[in-house]
Amino acid sequence: MMTPHLQTMSSNAMQRQSASPAYKTQLGACYCGDSLELLHLLDDDSVNLVLTSPPFALLRKKEYGNKEQHEYEDWLSEFGRLVKKKLRDDGSLVLDLGGAYERGSPSRSLYNFRVLIRFCDDLGFTLAEDFYWYNPSKLPTPIEWVNKRKLRAKDAINTVWWFGKTEWPKADVSKVLAPYSERMKKLLEDPDGFYQPAKRPSGHDVGRGFGKDNGGAIPPNLLQIPNSESNGTYLRGCKAIGGKGHPARFPAKLPEFFIRFLTDPGDLVVDIFAGSNTTGYVAEIEGRRWASFEAEREYVAASVFRFLPPDAPETTMREKYEQILASESVDLSRDRPMQERLFAVTS
Repeated sequence: MMTPHLQTMSSNAMQRQSASPAYKTQLGACYCGDSLELLHLLDDDSVNLVLTSPPFALLRKKEYGNKEQHEYEDWLSEFGRLVKKKLRDDGSLVLDLGGAYERGSPSRSLYNFRVLIRFCDDLGFTLAEDFYWYNPSKLPTPIEWVNKRKLRAKDAINTVWWFGKTEWPKADVSKVLAPYSERMKKLLEDPDGFYQPAKRPSGHDVGRGFGKDNGGAIPPNLLQIPNSESNGTYLRGCKAIGGKGHPARFPAKLPEFFIRFLTDPGDLVVDIFAGSNTTGYVAEIEGRRWASFEAEREYVAASVFRFLPPDAPETTMREKYEQILASESVDLSRDRPMQERLFAVTS
């Protein structure tokens, strides 16, 4: 899983500029600071994938920080413009954006669609594909329109825009095949007995090749991934230090899908709004180099728990957490047994 010759730092440029990470592992590093400043330290045309979930343009202010809807487009475009310079020609930007309502009415905001158009028309990105993340475990919100007045269904889908720097971003859907349905499994067991090749009413000619076992089904652009983590090293660490986890974490399966789909081992993955650093954690497991940027030091300090073994003692968790809070740089790359245990558990 791990590739020994890969750099421990995420970028030669960051080494030259002496940017000190909050912590580093064998394949990547997490930095505390302004993402606009940290992005400048990366080489142009060096990043394979920027995968991130920026603070959403919500009406109610959140503790992790978010912009008003009318400011959001301009604010996020600053990052998009710089990200485009850092991406390789076959690189991708994946943006996870949650929905929002207009103030005082049950009318949906169009901010996430305005971001899409702005990034393509003004910044020069191409829309490779639009994805939609359905979270079946999401609570029924917004309370006013769903629970109280019962005027709307619960908002359980995020828009996930997959942008390419050019029209030909690197991708391989065979790396993210979905399990076959029971019906398809029966077809593969006995193609002749289960169906007859024929031209469908849609005009598609479904031949015998349809019964070939390709190892899985092509996934749709609707990703059904529950966000219901209730245990794990990250939350255990937060409980141990008497803190709480980042309130807007996304599940590991979401970055896992795009990291496998759009990158190869050894590629560089960057998250510019890292939060609890799920992206860096998944990139490490998948053998990708990574860099994560987060402005809030408490969130950075807690995110180190993801890279500790599940049975790490609470004293170790607190020690690493307090070192990062004190602006010390924690080097996990030298603790090879700890890393090997992490990979053994999560592989």
